[in-house]
Amino acid sequence: MEYRQLGASGLRVPVLSFGTGTFGGGNPFFKAWGSTQVDEARRMIDLCLDAGVNLFDTSNVYSNGMSEEILGKALEGKRDQVIISTKATFPMSAHTNDMGSSRYHLIKACEDSLRRLNTDHIDIYHMHGFDALTPVDETLRTLDGLVQSGKVRYIACSNFSGWHLMKSLAVSEKYGWARYVGHQAYYSLVSREFEWELMPLGIDQNVGTLVWSPLSAGRLSGKYRRNQPIPEDARIAQGGGEGPPIPDDLFYGIIDTLDEIATKTGKTVPQVALNWVLQRPTVSTLVIGARTEEQLKQNLGAVGWQLTKEQVAKLDAASQRDPIYPYWHQRSVSSQINPPPVG
Repeated sequence: MEYRQLGASGLRVPVLSFGTGTFGGGNPFFKAWGSTQVDEARRMIDLCLDAGVNLFDTSNVYSNGMSEEILGKALEGKRDQVIISTKATFPMSAHTNDMGSSRYHLIKACEDSLRRLNTDHIDIYHMHGFDALTPVDETLRTLDGLVQSGKVRYIACSNFSGWHLMKSLAVSEKYGWARYVGHQAYYSLVSREFEWELMPLGIDQNVGTLVWSPLSAGRLSGKYRRNQPIPEDARIAQGGGEGPPIPDDLFYGIIDTLDEIATKTGKTVPQVALNWVLQRPTVSTLVIGARTEEQLKQNLGAVGWQLTKEQVAKLDAASQRDPIYPYWHQRSVSSQINPPPVG
């Protein structure tokens, strides 16, 4: 297993981490992701640790806390071997203040997560989304307090826009508070918008990327084929998909290219898709999920080898999309002084 530095921190993380949104299946949306319970979770965790994967990612909102509870039970006796990442911000109940990134909510959310995870500290604590109603300095001062108290080791964010992240970094620098060292973001061969602004920001500010859904909710799992219906057992077919629809011509062009490269390399389609993401700038780790042990074993095979430059270029070309303004203008008019990030 390869390990990389997480942004401007001293923490080294494996290039593959295990996402536990599949733990619990506490409502129809998350049941489409998976419904792994404690015994199977223990077996998956052992498979991960045997492969060198020691970072486990969850969130308080996954099955309304069930994912954290199952992860905590499955990690009994192994806490000192692992890195735990969890998140807060999204609503946990109908109560007015049981959401967001206010001091009121974050302190309670952190303590609740610690209890569910059965641990005394969280290694990476993410803001799951940007709270535009709470002052940024209130959020960051609260997070710095959690770091100073020892309840949190590092802070990160997720699903921020460029200005959300840059403003937060500036506020942390102004007051000498803990800064976001990582950004958990949606990124894959079929969703490359992250490259337009967030990736250049990550390069400039040394923010590591923890990629969520690198297989695009299973679209790149090898189950999807041109002129064939979506498999009934696919996550999207069961209502667990996220993100906007992808044009068929773009999507199946990517699938055809993945099939071609998978055949030449002797790897599977998802292994090729994951390996491509691992070669992109700022990427520290890919958060891989699995509903079954077999899926997990297959995804673990994405490391220990590399696509060639020619294969990467072929996938780049197949997955290229026209950017929105101002990025198309920057690329067409001023690409010599503002080039896109390259691996």
